[in-house]
Amino acid sequence: MKKPIWTPSAQRAGNSSMKRFLDFVNGRYDQRFGVYEELYHWSITHIPDFWAAMWEFSGIIASRGYDTVVEDLDKMPGASWFAGSRLNFAENLLRYRDEETAIVSSGEGRGTAAITYKELYGRVAALAAALRLEGVKKGDRVAGFMPNIPETVIAMLATTSIGAVWSSCSPDFGIRGALDRFGQIEPKVLFTADGYSFGGRRFDSLDRIRRVAGEIDGIRRLIVIPHADPDPDMAGLANAVNYGAFLDRGKGRPLEFEQVPFEHPVYIMYSSGTTGPPKCMVQSVGGILLNHLKELMLHTDVSRRDTIFYYTTCGWMMWNWLVSSLALGAKVLLYDGSAMHPDPSSLWQLAQDEEVTIFGTSARYLAVQEREGVKPGREYDLSRLKTILSTGSPLSEESFHYVYRDIKQDVQLASISGGTDLNGCFALGNPLGPVFAGELQCRGLGMKVEAYDEDGRPVIGRKGELVCTAPFPSMPVGFWNDPEGEKYRKAYFSVYRGVWAHGDYIKITDTGGVVIYGRSDATLNPGGVRIGTAEIYRQMEALPQIADSLAVGQQWGDSERVILFVKMAEGEELTEELEGNIQRSIRENISPRHVPAKIIRIEDIPYTISMKKVELAVRKIIHGEPVHNRDALANPESLDLYRELEELKS
Repeated sequence: MKKPIWTPSAQRAGNSSMKRFLDFVNGRYDQRFGVYEELYHWSITHIPDFWAAMWEFSGIIASRGYDTVVEDLDKMPGASWFAGSRLNFAENLLRYRDEETAIVSSGEGRGTAAITYKELYGRVAALAAALRLEGVKKGDRVAGFMPNIPETVIAMLATTSIGAVWSSCSPDFGIRGALDRFGQIEPKVLFTADGYSFGGRRFDSLDRIRRVAGEIDGIRRLIVIPHADPDPDMAGLANAVNYGAFLDRGKGRPLEFEQVPFEHPVYIMYSSGTTGPPKCMVQSVGGILLNHLKELMLHTDVSRRDTIFYYTTCGWMMWNWLVSSLALGAKVLLYDGSAMHPDPSSLWQLAQDEEVTIFGTSARYLAVQEREGVKPGREYDLSRLKTILSTGSPLSEESFHYVYRDIKQDVQLASISGGTDLNGCFALGNPLGPVFAGELQCRGLGMKVEAYDEDGRPVIGRKGELVCTAPFPSMPVGFWNDPEGEKYRKAYFSVYRGVWAHGDYIKITDTGGVVIYGRSDATLNPGGVRIGTAEIYRQMEALPQIADSLAVGQQWGDSERVILFVKMAEGEELTEELEGNIQRSIRENISPRHVPAKIIRIEDIPYTISMKKVELAVRKIIHGEPVHNRDALANPESLDLYRELEELKS
């Protein structure tokens, strides 16, 4: 039987919010649940009761309560949540207004700066009033082309306090990438910083924003935040105003929280846009708020005692997720810049200095840390650290062992997985349960997640398609400019009628955990057998000669063959001996079917800006198909490396 790599102490589990919620449910619904698995089963078989309990337990602030929890629960899509309720997103995030620290911000070449909850409330009030004077009203779109700084949070809160809709992307998006997103939703107001720093270099944003704003109809005001330069040159920027001057217009005015229905839009998020125009996913005030509180309060055990950090940009859903921690009174740590500058361990220095209790990052970051020989547990005081979160791609078993060996032994390592679509997770951490290497601890409460086999039947202990077979509140209320819902249904409900097919390839284990094998639309199919790319990447991460890798399927005759691209570590060569070692490692540790037909050295691996490998785009390129929306990539020039490769012609 598989042994856990970590188990929470009885004291830690007993003091968790998850345990308090379990006790709350037991008392309210006359149950006798003792373990998470019992609570989870109840949450997916008594869905209205679960979400009603979550509403009450989390203390949702609403000017009017709900009439019914859910209508048409048997419709997916089509279920309607918390009809009759009226609430405001920003009001729930600004429930604390005291002298405790709300936000600490840091970045490359900068010290740290702190804002109290009282100060945050005052700045949001001034900006919201200024936006109202500018004509922003309920339902209008406000966008941010912004780095991860406090002004971005303040702009989002001011926007949502009015009942307007916030949408953002990070300033490393190219002109086309920003236009493909903001051009579809036509914001009335656009926030931008003048520039940002990354990897020791300074980048100007204003030249790009001139072209972006010039091609979008309806932008009434461009608000420029001095970030890289205290006095930025705004010449040639139509309708532009300095952030400080704009903020002054609203000072002294009270903050009014516009009350809206539960399913009123709060965010517009975007798909990666690497295989077509990005989809604009409209997400609801109540759905996002309630689900974020569930994930942060219960699954992550966030409270006022915590300092929570996630390495993210404003173009990734983890930014929205992180900022919702304000509703729990936590200290939110923002960082803008490279995770590896000025050295690979810089974020651990920040974690020590700010006494971080919850540290969020990506699977790739942890793999790179191990490869670089970083041993944070020896070099830094991480005594306050209680949880490490990882997402973005599957976390290898080797990275689990690295965390417990070289970072901290007594820490909950919660690999989590979900999507921008739901602005949340299908599988998360469980403060009551053990951690098994290579597994996500549990399926999220209220999320009826299954693994479907090729015949559409749920299976345990076997690989299958990740599906969710019952509605949940944070489902998008629709896509922008999709009035009949055709694009929405095609995106998630075209594979199985009435069932959300997410596009991940998973296994639900007999311990209740989840193993992710990669995107199901990028799975390999040699000889008609589906295999996940994550399994190959785990083997590559164990080889010090390999800096990174990418596996795709190439049509070859009547079948498909596996092609493995490898980016070599500095000073390393792809020798015949190394190729043999790679093939042997894959054959012995996974299966003979996984062994690549070709191993090809490549100078770079393409990633989206949210640091996910771009397997589908590479697959298109090697088959001579066009790839659109290259600006959605962090390194779009890397795609050109895969064109017309001689090695793929034989």
